Amino acid sequence: MTPLLPLQKLGEDMSLKKLYMKDEGLIPTGTFKARGAAVGVSKAKEVGVHELAMPTNGNAGAAWALYAARAGLKTTIVMPNDAPKITRNEVALSGANLYLVNGLISDAGKIVGKAVKDYQLYDASTLKEPYRIEGKKTMGLEIVEQLNWEIPDVILYPTGGGVGLIGIYKALRELKELGWVEGKMPRLVAVQSTGCAPIVKAWEEGKKESEFWDDSETLAFGINVPKALGDFLVLDAIYNTSGCAIAIGDESMIQEQERIAHLEGSFICPEGAAAFVAARRLREKGWISENDTVVVLNTGAGIKYPNTVNIEPEILQKPDKIIREKKNLMNH
Repeated sequence: MTPLLPLQKLGEDMSLKKLYMKDEGLIPTGTFKARGAAVGVSKAKEVGVHELAMPTNGNAGAAWALYAARAGLKTTIVMPNDAPKITRNEVALSGANLYLVNGLISDAGKIVGKAVKDYQLYDASTLKEPYRIEGKKTMGLEIVEQLNWEIPDVILYPTGGGVGLIGIYKALRELKELGWVEGKMPRLVAVQSTGCAPIVKAWEEGKKESEFWDDSETLAFGINVPKALGDFLVLDAIYNTSGCAIAIGDESMIQEQERIAHLEGSFICPEGAAAFVAARRLREKGWISENDTVVVLNTGAGIKYPNTVNIEPEILQKPDKIIREKKNLMNH
């Protein structure tokens, strides 16, 4: 039950009266990945699994490795060599078998696939087991509950593998089937980076599956997935809710990250910042209206990405400088 925060100042800046942030940065291990790990690891333990294996861009591996350690399970984690150092440390400290690959998550996935076959490991890769999505689904359940069982008009989600978006869509469909909510489904928006936007390209071309994105690169490491295994499910969710897919550049993400910190006092991750830029752009185009209820997912804490923000503080040469400046302000 992470908070659903009304963002009044940012909403005014975007001309949105009802803008909310679902803040996943407060969850254990600092990102939404812990939701899938909590359920996936618990079920693996229940059915007698002894060792998990998975490729990761960083945060999922950290979450699964730490939850598995608590459950007494072994883990083998393979991640790109340039994954965030903090997530590498989390995996290593958990006691997992950590391997780095000079490539992308897709390359890590191939290595894990072979290891699973050769050593009979439990494959915890995205959509290779059925329980991670049940953990991610809880985001959708919580959003509706926190809105007093009303469905928002738009939900924007940073999309790499896309399991979170698939899970939210699944949750909302199940709530409607149960009769717990009524009305139209929210328009779901998949947000990617201009440096890695296979889902966006597929949606723009009206396709049901995406193509592999060559030479993918973005500061928002969590959405640097050149070919999502569940791309067809993400696209189905977008098409079936009259949603859309949009790509955001790295510079815009960083600017929005700073703006949100200034206006709302929240240090969010670059993936979350991308989703807020997407909301801003779609509002400017009129795709989102001023009175829409808009929920943006911040999928992790900004402090897990220490290298994305480079601000040089002023070095005080004289200790009394601040005091002098404050006195001048008071005199004016």
